[in-house]
Amino acid sequence: MTADILIKDLESRKFQPVYLLHGPEPYYIDVITQFFERHVLDEAERSFNLTILYGKEIDFKTVVDNARRFPMMSEYQVVILKEAQSMKDLVELETYVKNPAPTTILVICYKHNTIDGRTTFAKVLKKTAVVFESKRIYDNQMPAWISDHLAGRGFKIGPTEAALIADYLGADLSKVANEMEKLALNLPQGHKINKEDIEKYIGISKDFNVFELQDALSSRNKEKAYRIIQYFISNPKNNPLIVVVATLFSYFSKIYLMHFLRNAPDREVQKSLGLSNTYFVKNYRSAARSFNRMQTEKIIHLLRVYDMKSKGVGRDGFSEEAMMQELIYKILST
Repeated sequence: MTADILIKDLESRKFQPVYLLHGPEPYYIDVITQFFERHVLDEAERSFNLTILYGKEIDFKTVVDNARRFPMMSEYQVVILKEAQSMKDLVELETYVKNPAPTTILVICYKHNTIDGRTTFAKVLKKTAVVFESKRIYDNQMPAWISDHLAGRGFKIGPTEAALIADYLGADLSKVANEMEKLALNLPQGHKINKEDIEKYIGISKDFNVFELQDALSSRNKEKAYRIIQYFISNPKNNPLIVVVATLFSYFSKIYLMHFLRNAPDREVQKSLGLSNTYFVKNYRSAARSFNRMQTEKIIHLLRVYDMKSKGVGRDGFSEEAMMQELIYKILST
């Protein structure tokens, strides 16, 4: 079950007595929990029939006592157990889950991990409750997630722009969703989001970002590369050496793989490199022509060295700014 399907069921008022929301990605758990808090009961009903408990503060008896209460002037009451992963006797809720109160909607929020499926409690939940697993989104899935998220809000975005946002913000869905909200609040529905919009409302420079640095390196455009590095040096909080090195390491690792996939079709290359769209395959084909296999191997080794330096190993007193400039010089000189 996806988050969208679960929320559509709730919107249709298809309620079940017990819900387990668990998994390593907190974003979807928060979104669904927020729906239970704000939309299942109206404002008057919430005053008496919405109870929020925290696992690290209570025991299972408190949960059961609240869940067994009758709703006041409402068809349902909602009991939300947050931070269930911190509740020491959580498994003791098994008896209640087997025979829940029909007028109570109990929502168990188990964040940052999945509940142990080997336990009897987990097996009972799977059999009798609605179980939603909030899975982690991988980096290469983020551009597609951004495109889908914006499409759901009535906006369009191209693969390059979606990749730019993903590259800058990473895979923290809550953070990315907040930045998407800025775009939605400031742009008309149906608008196709461009790099100028991203720079204006999210603060990602359309000209000076790691995405553009990769392009400059692959085309061996020294002037452009050094201009970007100077911008990074002027904005160290947004572009620390450790992040730049990690991103370039991922980039050149894909270029290295590209040397073994030269004759493969674009779809196979996309899958092998973990790209979000076949649109980017041509970029890697071009980069592989700029850096042959031996040169790519040397650059990957170089990036490993600078990764250690960015973490303080073998730094020899050089500043991050000096190391960043030196790194780009060595890549372009390879």
